[in-house]
Amino acid sequence: MKSTTVNDSKTKHDWRWSLWQIWQGMTFSVWVHLLWRNRFAVSPIRWALAAFATLCSLSNSLLMLLSEALFARRAARTLVKPPIFIIGHWRTGTTLLHELLTLDDRHSYPSTYACLQPHHFVLTAWWGRLLWRWMLPARRAMDEMDNGPNRPQEDEFALCHLGLPSPYASLAFPRHRGDDQASLDLETLPPRQRQRWKKGLMWFLKRLTLMDSRRLVLKSPTHTARIKTLLELFPDAQFVHIVRDPFVVFSSSIHTWKTLRRAQSLQVSAEDDELEEYVFNNFETMYHAFDRDRHLIDPENFIEVRYEDLIGDMTVALRSIYDHLELGEFEAVCGKLKEFDARSRNYRTNRYEISADLRQRVYRRWRQHIDRWGYAPKSAGCVAEAKHAPVAAAIGS
Repeated sequence: MKSTTVNDSKTKHDWRWSLWQIWQGMTFSVWVHLLWRNRFAVSPIRWALAAFATLCSLSNSLLMLLSEALFARRAARTLVKPPIFIIGHWRTGTTLLHELLTLDDRHSYPSTYACLQPHHFVLTAWWGRLLWRWMLPARRAMDEMDNGPNRPQEDEFALCHLGLPSPYASLAFPRHRGDDQASLDLETLPPRQRQRWKKGLMWFLKRLTLMDSRRLVLKSPTHTARIKTLLELFPDAQFVHIVRDPFVVFSSSIHTWKTLRRAQSLQVSAEDDELEEYVFNNFETMYHAFDRDRHLIDPENFIEVRYEDLIGDMTVALRSIYDHLELGEFEAVCGKLKEFDARSRNYRTNRYEISADLRQRVYRRWRQHIDRWGYAPKSAGCVAEAKHAPVAAAIGS
């Protein structure tokens, strides 16, 4: 019997047969390198998708050359303001925070289109978004949230498409999983690769800023393990760290990785048994790095919030972030906050069954953080992703 199950009755969009896959945002050289590293082990059922990704990669390479010819010099002179980084493990509510902080007209963000087409979005955004509005599924695979080319997105997808070290690259070939932990905690990378990663991130952020000079709000769970590197680039960056009941986070993470594998993998694999250990290890690597480097952040530039507090009283929680980080007048976003709340009232989250044995293992592995954040172990039974339907519409990663 599986220790974790999910009620998938809501899932209406089968991403396994969608025309779109994230690998279609790579250039030809990055795409071929990904295939070569994994010995071209594409499952026969995914050959057509791989062939289409190859055609897309050739197009991306040509469009990148044209885009760089037109915009590279201007981008190089562009100054990036110290971003606001939203950090926290997958499924803790980072997407919700991203949606909320980008309601503010003083803030900008990387769109889904920019993150999926990082090489040439500066050139093609005006028409490419129309094409991708048709190609992208209307809902996210893991939680049925709204999906679209103009919505805020995590920049880790862009970094993966640029060929930089990223845990997301392993989604393509789950049976050939690489060193995800090294691409998560960049301090374990050779200096040359780490410097390449820093240059790649700045390359992308400069082009985002070229298109929109407002302050960027960036959200990627992976950045939780990269505090030192991010501060080397932006000493005055600010960080909002969100935590959530780790028992819910564990179950939701298992479901997310399974769903993403089915939707995005080029290598069909029925072996999901190692996912539990993968989630355990990711969390431990992430928070080992975070605890090691957290002291480097100026306390005035850091705030930690609980997901349960955020959905319990969104206005109070968001106001505390604005006040602590001195982000400006909070009243300017109150109207949009109310509209967001009204739009999300009918959203319903997944529900998970987690056994008593698995609860004990989660507590044993993550006890240090469970105790620190004040999440007492619960008895076995059904665990909902959120107790409040309103404002839960963006409870993504």
